Amino acid sequence: MKLIDELYELYRNKLTGDEEDIDMLAFAFLEEMSREDLLKIIQDLDKQELYDLMGLYLIESLKGKFAQDDFGARSVNSYSSRNVH
Repeated sequence: MKLIDELYELYRNKLTGDEEDIDMLAFAFLEEMSREDLLKIIQDLDKQELYDLMGLYLIESLKGKFAQDDFGARSVNSYSSRNVH
């Protein structure tokens, strides 16, 4: 993706590349973009890039849902296993 290449070239000597730096860069970038800007980027993606983007979104969103559900199930189970009088 051209955008990733440009961001990488711009920041590769300024950041360490650890997860915290990458998160900060991504969120700073998104904060500056309008909805229209983001839709234009998406429209310019080729088929594989769009599939990769949607695949990553689906995977991360489902992981979050399952983790949230698992956490909720553990919370309920921990309360139900207690003998509260």
